[in-house]
Amino acid sequence: MKIILLAAPGAGKGTQAEKLSEHFSIPTISTGAILRKNIKDGTELGKIAAEYIHDGRLIPDDVMIGVVKDRLSQSDCENGFILDGFPRTIAQADALETAGIELDHVLSIEVPDETIITRLSGRLECSGCSTTYHKEYRPPKTEGVCDKCGAALTQRKDDKPETVKSRLETYHAETEPLLDYYSKKGKLRIAVGQEEISDTTKMVLKALEA
Repeated sequence: MKIILLAAPGAGKGTQAEKLSEHFSIPTISTGAILRKNIKDGTELGKIAAEYIHDGRLIPDDVMIGVVKDRLSQSDCENGFILDGFPRTIAQADALETAGIELDHVLSIEVPDETIITRLSGRLECSGCSTTYHKEYRPPKTEGVCDKCGAALTQRKDDKPETVKSRLETYHAETEPLLDYYSKKGKLRIAVGQEEISDTTKMVLKALEA
């Protein structure tokens, strides 16, 4: 199963990617996590990415395409993968096709902007393994501590309200056109995000089985 997940930032895409990874036994490729690790490690890619992420802008296509192609060439992607955070533009989608990367489904998780802004104010991320939590919807077992690796949980700078609004504007302008792009190719599946994570997962699996 080769899947692309599309959704506005904060729509629960990362959480559902984890659920699908477990369900289909395939890896989740989060370009956001890859970039944040590079930022934390101070690599050249990290320095470039930090400048764009700080302003709520998209990373240049040539940079992202290189990151994705390198990751998908690894052995754990041979039986399928879930792309979370890529492609984000028509140019990136074209580049995937040019690279010969085949897809089964492109899933869009749809959540209103107002709901997203509220959600992100309570989102937390592990400083060690980048697992995401939420103070209300997905709290860790121990406050402020990651269930998986025990590292401290923090709020990402790009979850601040003013940055979230900028990211949503960028999503609607740059990424939303992909819905029509993949719909014309017969690849698009749509799931409406629910209040409960488990309910959203049911909608996601139902959409992929359609």
